Order: sequence, then structure tokens, then C-alpha cells
Amino acid sequence: MSKKYWTSEEIAIVQQEYARTPTKQLAEKLGRSCTSVYNKAAGLGLKKNDDYLSSPAACRLNGSQGESCRFGKGHVPHNKGDKGWQAGGRSQQTQFKPGHRGGRAEQLHRPVGSERVTEDGYLQRKTNEDMPFHHRWKMVHNLLWEEAHGKRPAGYIVVFKNGNKQDLGLDNLELISRAENMRRNTIHRYPAELKKTIRLAGKLRRTINEK
Repeated sequence: MSKKYWTSEEIAIVQQEYARTPTKQLAEKLGRSCTSVYNKAAGLGLKKNDDYLSSPAACRLNGSQGESCRFGKGHVPHNKGDKGWQAGGRSQQTQFKPGHRGGRAEQLHRPVGSERVTEDGYLQRKTNEDMPFHHRWKMVHNLLWEEAHGKRPAGYIVVFKNGNKQDLGLDNLELISRAENMRRNTIHRYPAELKKTIRLAGKLRRTINEK
């Protein structure tokens, strides 16, 4: 459907009549939709005048319609000052208490101390209820290493020497830098003997640099 452009004559009619004419009536006169007329008037900066807005044609409330159903000025709600719904009876007993979990959330909730295995095979332990959800669970191998050696320095991670994520013995946990971990990961595609040689060469370089 091709766009219907506005002619100079149509624009002149909108400019002359929009302020005092019902938009529907003007749209029918121009053979256009009400939306089209509204948009053109808005683009031209046109508005309905006060005489039109106060007339029945504007279909506005006259200030008294529905007056009996409105709250009067200065009205004070009967439950002002009450906290929550206080309808009497057993309403207070049946309200949810702070920290309440309903439905599926209650079924899935795990208490502090619970453990789970991630999709990557790491064992996690729930350590608190107060922090954001993704901070409530900690890697168990990190917890064990920090219990024995203290807080991990920035830029370092704990890895499993033998690659077995379920082997949580302290002698299988090793603290390495993220850079070292990246180097180790890049050699996984090489044969075992070559990987061993690369690791030994890296260890030799670090020993030399430390002296």
C-alpha cells in the first residue's frame, strides 16, 4: 500500500479547522484516519481550543459527573496508619511471615551447609542466606584451601593437580596464577610427553626469573 502524501490544500484545512472540529469529523472530510489527522496536527503544533474542549463534542467530564462516587477533599481513609491488611479475624495469622518462601521456591530451597555438584563437575557448598543468590554458594576446593592457607591472593586460583575435581585432598590442591592456568590449558591438545616437557620448561624459566 503506497503512502498517501498530504497536499497543501489538506494541510490548510487541518490548520483552519482542527482546533474547533471533532477529529473524527475532520478525518471523514479528508478521507483519512483519525490517527493520520492527529499525527499531522501534532506535527504542525496544533491543539484543540478551549471552546471546543469545554463543549459536549469533546466528550469530556463536565466536573460534576460521578461526583457522588468520589472522595471529597480532605477525606481520610479508614485504615490510615495500619500496616498491611488488617481486616480482623485470622488475617494476621494467615499473613506470610518475613523470609517466607512459597510454592516451588520452598521446595527448591537448600539450607546453609548443603552441597551440590555443578554442571562442570565442581562441588559447591551453601555458605549463607543473606547475600545475592549467586554469592551464596562457594566452591568447596576453594574453601578447603583457604581454611588451610588463608585467603587466596588476587589473580590466583586453586586447581586440581591430577585433574579430578572430586579429589578434594589438600595434597591435590594447588594455587596457581590465572596466567599459568591459561598456559596450562593451551597445551592440552599436545601429546602427554610434549605437555610434560613444556611444563618443565616453564618451571625452569620461572625458577631462573626468581633468582
